[in-house]
Amino acid sequence: MAAQKGKDLLVKLDATGSGTFATVAGLRTRSLAFNARSVDITNADSSGQWRELLAGAGMRSASISGRGIFRDEASDASLRQIFFDAAIKDWQIVIPDFGTVTGAFQITALEYAGEHDGEVTFDMSLESAGALAFAAL
Repeated sequence: MAAQKGKDLLVKLDATGSGTFATVAGLRTRSLAFNARSVDITNADSSGQWRELLAGAGMRSASISGRGIFRDEASDASLRQIFFDAAIKDWQIVIPDFGTVTGAFQITALEYAGEHDGEVTFDMSLESAGALAFAAL
């Protein structure tokens, strides 16, 4: 696989619940992280006192973060309302030449910043709120 352009990693929102995803406008950086908590079952009989983990147990989660500038009034208003409503919406992350991750997420942080001689920016963080689906490209 060849190197990919960062701008092709897309974060999309289904704001209306219709199954139609629209790219969050103005994002300059974005990331997706998968996490898994392990369940430690180490005990006095563990071989050589090495830690043992229970396969298939624990909790899995995903986090999305993004930083950008305001470009689309409707997209900005939608993000703000979803945050203040503490709503859980379907999101889609498109990873170029890899696949698409789709599932429910909640916006857990929405931050605004600006320099006196620059543009207003925003940062957002999302946490998964259910099972995620992966579809290979």
